[in-house]
Amino acid sequence: MSIRLGYQMPNFSYQTPVRDLFPTVVRQAREAEAAGFDAVFVMDHFYQLPGIGEPDEPMLEAYTALAGIAAATESVQLSALVTGNTYRNPTLLAKTVSTLDVVSGGRAVLGIGAGWFELEHRQLGFEFGTFTDRFERLDEALQIIAPMLRGERPTFDGTWYRTETAINEPRIRDDLPILLGGGGEKKTFGLAARYANHLNIIANAAELPRKLDALARRCEEAGRDRSTLETSFLAFVMIDEDGDKAREMQRTFLLSRGVDLEALSEEERAAATDRQFVGNPDEVAEQVQARVLDVGVDGIIVNLVTNGHQPGIVELAGRTLGPLVRG
Repeated sequence: MSIRLGYQMPNFSYQTPVRDLFPTVVRQAREAEAAGFDAVFVMDHFYQLPGIGEPDEPMLEAYTALAGIAAATESVQLSALVTGNTYRNPTLLAKTVSTLDVVSGGRAVLGIGAGWFELEHRQLGFEFGTFTDRFERLDEALQIIAPMLRGERPTFDGTWYRTETAINEPRIRDDLPILLGGGGEKKTFGLAARYANHLNIIANAAELPRKLDALARRCEEAGRDRSTLETSFLAFVMIDEDGDKAREMQRTFLLSRGVDLEALSEEERAAATDRQFVGNPDEVAEQVQARVLDVGVDGIIVNLVTNGHQPGIVELAGRTLGPLVRG
């Protein structure tokens, strides 16, 4: 498994009839595959996130959508970025991702994190608990899921979960990859050092040097060679052949979320846009190279939150960023 260039769909608000929603998803996935992306991701949420839209905007269930994408693609890897551990029993999640692997011919990746969106939990009846609770649950879940993905039959009796010689068949392979997503330098990075093939770092780009130093410490504590844990960064990319048009998309998007760039100080503006890479292809490539790859992160996962559903934009992003991560 290697994910140097990934494409994430952060929304399904395409201003189309619902019957046209999934065809738009499939077209993006196919365009990403053709453009050389290593993986396609959807979010594992039931409501839209506050930084992107309103709670009642369209949101597909992740694994049902991924199975549909699997049937419409041939080679691209498929994952949630990332599965909220709190939404599914770990044995069910092991079965779900293994089934996706069978359906896709060995292309599934288990992306997983602790869960954080309290509104979803409260309104839909999922137990949220404390920050500590959620990470204890994730640790226990990984102790169950990881062996189940390898064909072992774990018996586990924890605070949150229990299993008795849990069976997970059929499987297409014994090395289905695990990707952890998050920015927590102690808990998330510590779990990644113990369990993951890949860590997707959720943070401001300015924080990446510190994050990578922390990850190196967690790997050392776990007795793991840091170079064996691949890393990526999740970036909001707003790209157009016309850089001014891309910057206008950024301004309009941020205004929709209550942020007026023109009213902010230079320092506030930098903080509000730290995860965003905006402009024409040359500008975006330069920003990603300098702010992410030169720092030491292995790869980039992009969402095209403003225009990814428009034909040709995913291809443009792939053509722009592929050469940076492939050398």
